[in-house]
Amino acid sequence: MEPKVGSFCWLELGTSDRNAAKKFYSSLLGWTGEDMPMGPDMTYTIFRVGGKDVCGAYELMKDQIEAHVPPHFMPYIKVESADASAARAVQLGAQQMVPPSDIPNVGRFAVFQDPTGAHLSIFQPGQHRGFQNFGEVGALCWADLNSSNPEKASKFYADWLGWTYETGKDGYRHILNGSKEDMIGGIPPQMHAPPGTPSHWLSYFHVSDCKAAGAKAAELGASTIMPATLMGDVGTIAVIADPQGAVFALYQAVPGQA
Repeated sequence: MEPKVGSFCWLELGTSDRNAAKKFYSSLLGWTGEDMPMGPDMTYTIFRVGGKDVCGAYELMKDQIEAHVPPHFMPYIKVESADASAARAVQLGAQQMVPPSDIPNVGRFAVFQDPTGAHLSIFQPGQHRGFQNFGEVGALCWADLNSSNPEKASKFYADWLGWTYETGKDGYRHILNGSKEDMIGGIPPQMHAPPGTPSHWLSYFHVSDCKAAGAKAAELGASTIMPATLMGDVGTIAVIADPQGAVFALYQAVPGQA
């Protein structure tokens, strides 16, 4: 299934050690990595699971390291026009970090900081259509926006991308991109992170056994931020920082809901 406009369509890992990341994610999530030279000093790794593209990875560049950008996962949202979408985001109060730019034979992208400080990219597909396995085991299945101002963030994304929300009893907003079947992520009512943590998107990978995957991640040198925890009727979730420091979550569905 190709991602819809307004849904997550790609994920990218910026890391301090691409080869170490390849070993870690292939052991943990069964990803295979194919290296693509992107210029004299840049190699881009396409990760696949079951033969389908699932994530890209690159080594943080000198200017990013100098700006103290930590290893991180960056989600991409599919848009029809990167230029129109970028202009609208800025008009609504986002800060443009990378203006709309072409990646030859791939597509057009731009990078923003939303009005509450979380970074996000948009992607207008060219030859690369994004991932086609959202929600499958080993792939991105959800993303939470941990925001310093959930109200402000919710309004920004509704005005910008047309997202609507279904709010649970606990104040957690489920993000809907169109119909109820297109539930793609959420905005918690407050940030579950140490004080002073900037607003950020947290990417979730679907695993068949969260507890085992969490234990394996630790064995492979990752830090456990939150051990595998059953969240009511939601599923089992663990939050992990990989050996280079990129933070992500693991998700196991409640039996019968996968």
